[in-house]
Amino acid sequence: MIFRPKYITFDCYGTLTNFRMHEVATQIYASQLPAERLPLFLKDFAAYRLDEVMGDWKPYDQVLKSAIARTCKRHGVAFREEDGRRFYDAVPTWGPHADVPQALTRVGKEIPLVILSNAMNEQIHSNVRKLEAPFHKVYTAQDAGAYKPRLAAFEYMLDQLGCSPLDILHVSSSPRYDLMPADDLGIKNKVFVNRGHEPRANEAYSFAEIRDISGLPALVGL
Repeated sequence: MIFRPKYITFDCYGTLTNFRMHEVATQIYASQLPAERLPLFLKDFAAYRLDEVMGDWKPYDQVLKSAIARTCKRHGVAFREEDGRRFYDAVPTWGPHADVPQALTRVGKEIPLVILSNAMNEQIHSNVRKLEAPFHKVYTAQDAGAYKPRLAAFEYMLDQLGCSPLDILHVSSSPRYDLMPADDLGIKNKVFVNRGHEPRANEAYSFAEIRDISGLPALVGL
């Protein structure tokens, strides 16, 4: 795959930023669960976060609080409001995966970079600064009024950029949040960054696969 897009669009958390949600959950709940149950607790927390963003938009702190409250209920663990807030407050402190800044800067000198993130505006810009790369535009679920994987989030980004699905290359480590809905919307050119936090997407969704962002320049002929 060598494709020179008009824009390269990215998921941020997990793909570029080291998404440490499970680390925070482990810090809070490991002492309240048998060690053998913690992996299932973390898996359920991820599932509830996905479920929470499938409906109408609501602030991300509410998404996280509801998701962790439902997870705690399922596992018989006490939920505290202040613990729910800890997840939200942690997000802007997270930095990039080590492979990101250099490779992203190299690509960004030649092709405009865009982020579409399931974030609040007050969170995302701290994370973007830590990426140390030039971004043309940064769009959030708050801007779009919809979270990925809803198609409305991608439609908002395309409308703002004034381009078609065929003009972009979309890059993500998440098949469920990004690659599958992007394919549904007609985004033909996609890259799966296989960081191991989600199962690999079915080949029917048509994507190139890289281990980390250092593999991206070659895909766009740089």
